[in-house]
Amino acid sequence: MAPPPVPSVLETDRLVLRPRRAEDAATYRLLWTERDPRVPEHRRIDAHGRPTVADVAARLGDEPGLLAVHRRDTDEVVGCCGLTGWGSPPPDEPELAFELLRAAQGRGYATEAGRAVVAWARASGCTRLRATVWDWNVASRRVLAKLGFRETGEVVARSAEGCSLLTVRDLRAGRVLPRAPVAIPRARSTGLLCQEN
Repeated sequence: MAPPPVPSVLETDRLVLRPRRAEDAATYRLLWTERDPRVPEHRRIDAHGRPTVADVAARLGDEPGLLAVHRRDTDEVVGCCGLTGWGSPPPDEPELAFELLRAAQGRGYATEAGRAVVAWARASGCTRLRATVWDWNVASRRVLAKLGFRETGEVVARSAEGCSLLTVRDLRAGRVLPRAPVAIPRARSTGLLCQEN
């Protein structure tokens, strides 16, 4: 399946999602500065201050399915949410991705934006979505669970800080994927969920 056309706008009660623009690059770079230190180094600001705002602006076209998330009441860009990974294995299974500024977290925006993107994926003919999430990222794991994603028990990457877990969401009508027997901890994980046997 080819990537679906990127919508010019997705609207929810409190948010507007639209293609990212170069003038939003400072906000996206701020996301880089706010990332948890357990995030792999290649996804954080390096010792030389890269990526810069210009670097981020130059890469916005790399993931056209990743949309800007605006608060409807202020028109402020608070993050991004969308579909990535077209053409990556498994084929025809895009990945849901989302990231919000710290000031916008804890308000239900990620879940609200995620619901709009899942609806877009379903309307575009996608039958299944995947998402990866670090085992210590309890808030994002809860968002994915609210969106109907199920942890598969598969670890897709390991680092000294933890493991990246695969979650999936079947979009076919009436299909419910079995839930893997993994409880989402209330406190931050110490990586114990993904230790090798």
